[in-house]
Amino acid sequence: MSTLIYLAGIVLAIVAVLDIVKKPIKTSGKIIASVILLLTSWVGLIIYYLYAKDHLTDWFK
Repeated sequence: MSTLIYLAGIVLAIVAVLDIVKKPIKTSGKIIASVILLLTSWVGLIIYYLYAKDHLTDWFK
């Protein structure tokens, strides 16, 4: 069971980072957002998918 949760976290993190890389923002913003997302694990994923996904382009213009 814990292996499934671990794998789900890895898959969601990869999908989120790929989504960040595809956004039309500066490279430095992509790096900062990706590092923060990966360092905060599940909390970062939840915040990204519920709030930050729609606001990244405004934050890193």
